[in-house]
Amino acid sequence: MTLPDEIFDYEEYVERRYQCVVERLLQSYPSLDKEKLREAFDFACLAHGGQTRKSGEPYIIHPVETALIVAGMNLDADSVAASLLHDTIEDTGYTYNDIKNRFGAAVADMVEGVTKLTRTDFSSKEEQQSENLRKMFLAMARDIRVMMIKIADRLHNMRTSEYWNEKKRREKSLETMELYAPIAHRLGIQGIKWELEDLSIKNLDPVAYKKITDELEQNHAQHTDFLSRIKGGISQRLEDAGILASIEGRVKHIYSIFRKMYTQHKELDEIYDLYAVRVIVSSVPDCYNVLGFIHDMFKPSPGRFKDYISTPKPNMYQSLHTTVMGGGVPFEVQIRTWEMHRTAEFGIAAHWQYKEGEAGDDDLNRRLEWVRSLLETQQDTDPEEFIKAVKVDMFADQVYVFTPKGAVINLPLGANPIDFAYAIHSAVGNRMSGAKVNGKLISLDTHLQSGDIVEILTQNNNCPSRDWLKMVKTSEARNKIKQWFKRERYDENVAQGKTDFERELKRTGIAMQTILQDDVLPPALKHMSFTSISDMYAAIGYGGLTVTRAINRFRDELVRLNRQRQGKPLPEKPEKPKKLKAISGVIVDNLDNCLIKFSRCCMPVPGDEIAGFVTRGFGVSIHRSDCANVLQMRRSGEQNRWLEVHWADDIKETYRADLTIIANERSNLLIDIMAALSSARLPVLSFASKTLEDGSAVIRLTAEVAGSGQLVSLRNDLARVSGVTSVNRG
Repeated sequence: MTLPDEIFDYEEYVERRYQCVVERLLQSYPSLDKEKLREAFDFACLAHGGQTRKSGEPYIIHPVETALIVAGMNLDADSVAASLLHDTIEDTGYTYNDIKNRFGAAVADMVEGVTKLTRTDFSSKEEQQSENLRKMFLAMARDIRVMMIKIADRLHNMRTSEYWNEKKRREKSLETMELYAPIAHRLGIQGIKWELEDLSIKNLDPVAYKKITDELEQNHAQHTDFLSRIKGGISQRLEDAGILASIEGRVKHIYSIFRKMYTQHKELDEIYDLYAVRVIVSSVPDCYNVLGFIHDMFKPSPGRFKDYISTPKPNMYQSLHTTVMGGGVPFEVQIRTWEMHRTAEFGIAAHWQYKEGEAGDDDLNRRLEWVRSLLETQQDTDPEEFIKAVKVDMFADQVYVFTPKGAVINLPLGANPIDFAYAIHSAVGNRMSGAKVNGKLISLDTHLQSGDIVEILTQNNNCPSRDWLKMVKTSEARNKIKQWFKRERYDENVAQGKTDFERELKRTGIAMQTILQDDVLPPALKHMSFTSISDMYAAIGYGGLTVTRAINRFRDELVRLNRQRQGKPLPEKPEKPKKLKAISGVIVDNLDNCLIKFSRCCMPVPGDEIAGFVTRGFGVSIHRSDCANVLQMRRSGEQNRWLEVHWADDIKETYRADLTIIANERSNLLIDIMAALSSARLPVLSFASKTLEDGSAVIRLTAEVAGSGQLVSLRNDLARVSGVTSVNRG
């Protein structure tokens, strides 16, 4: 937001924006206490007086804009007051008691809940982020408004992110994409979720963002014409049937388009399902009637119908979704009632009820049970595991499965019967002996699919296996298994943890007698919240503490003690060299969290020498170093667009590889080739053959391999087939 001094006065602007807050709040709360809200506004103006933002604007603009977003969420006056005051405890001299005495405990608790833990000493960035999240979730479990204010705060900061330096812009955008946008999704605030995603991708890949927005602008008239024709046709059909409906149409938001480009490796002009049409009617029966008319008017796409009315999403969202073809162009149709539309627009705030500062809606409390469950199951986890659990449990795509009695259990994508058993009850998981899906016995690592009917088999003398910890998807299941081992296998955990700790200690070159010193062991254990070293061993044994974190804590104590004995001041903690993360098994030197894609021209796999090329609009393209296109592009200049890249040490992904087989045509040739493929036990994704005029056969296939070793072995197996003259990549 740019506010030139020469065209208006800041004070006048802030007052106008505050009046917008009041007007928006009056739409939902006609009996608004304007005097109390005005007092909060004046207090915020006083508290932030003289403070400015990076843009040079008065700081008070940020709380007012945050309050306007919160008012637009349909929240109450206390929420808006807390939004106006949300930075006073953190950034001014005022305290929690100052806020409480003037505006009440409810407002003060919300402000305190939003305030970051900036005054606490943390041993790592992960620990700080983890504890900040824990604090927000604790406040959120008591009062969901805390998180909604935090999301509004983040949204306005993202809207003005151009004033941050590049490093902060990328870090905050990545955090927004990984945490805040999914939280908004879980709370059902879809409009804010979309804007957070669009603003994040604008910072993370500005070239791709500009390319998409420019092309959407160029084709604006075409998009408008298509949507107008579709809406007109549906409107006329429903009017003839006597169904009163509101029909809206839009082009999907930028991040949705970007994700399709990234996952499907397509350019914008190759993506066809850009459009979404929304039909809003008065009743649930009308929803299903409209669905019938839509499928009669347009050809439905197989497998693209979803009924979120009978099976709502965890964030309360309800609609019928179907994808159909109109004039050769696919588009999505969403059908819902006005009540469902209200929930889709405002999410968890759609049915807001507060009585004397406490939630009065039992349904709302049930919908927040996942927050409490997350906190309960993560009490003993280390910071990195807590952050991972938050991302998996809250933000993963969901599958909906059924108990034999028809109860719906929602789990993250990739969950298995063990996750299902622990979602029902700890006792069911702990006594689990097997599982049936749709009446058939299946292995415990089978991924469940939406619609599966799952029956858990139990035996009284059964107990969990440590191997389950590697198999489960949900942190709820993982932590319930750990709790069982913590409770039932203390001695076994101590022995296992001691072995792991001493092995790692020996590897790092630290003597055991060194850490057992009286001035080392007690403070280290106290910092980790253990009363004895046996308890620490037990935590390592059942998985509640990583060996690395324990060793690092002792190392920190030894450094502190050594400096103290030498009478030297403790140095500032040096910043550890940042370990670059692998993306799809590839590390890009000097860059982290960048977007990459594997080029179609050479399809590299681990073991190949590779090079990275910065594309315009799609991150870094990975090529084989001997690719003909690489050689040609290097000759054409633009050396600054080439990056050093290499394969990560620990690669878990698989990769596609194209092979072309030339052979002399003979009977049973294809059968023998298929037999060779079968013996290799590698997934074959495509297979095509043709016979040339000279009598030779050309066979092209795409296989999925873990690296060049598997690929070489496969080529050798195919080359040994009688009649095959060559097997080449590509």
